[in-house]
Amino acid sequence: MAEHNDLGKSGENAAVAYLEQKGYLIRDRNWRKGHFELDIVAAKDNELVVVEVKTRSDTLFAAPEDAVDLPKIRRTVRAADAYIKLFQIDNPVRFDIITVVGNDGNFKVEHIEEAFYPPLY
Repeated sequence: MAEHNDLGKSGENAAVAYLEQKGYLIRDRNWRKGHFELDIVAAKDNELVVVEVKTRSDTLFAAPEDAVDLPKIRRTVRAADAYIKLFQIDNPVRFDIITVVGNDGNFKVEHIEEAFYPPLY
């Protein structure tokens, strides 16, 4: 596997550990259906939390959350809609971003709650 894939997987593991430590129940990781994909789907306080994870070794060129642009937001919202319909979920939904910066074993994790809202089309 390419080094950046290993970093991404390690970052996602760090994000899951962070969420579990904060009392979140992890429902799914890397959920896929057709062309839809969600990094982490969690639940806490009767709320569904869809988490986009962005991992970088450093922030020299850009902050990791800057990679979550409008097209990515739209894809994530459509995927969340498919997930909600498939599992017939009737809870409020929140969209978060977790940034993970560093190298395996030495990560700085930042949790941005309500990072974005579904855009109006």
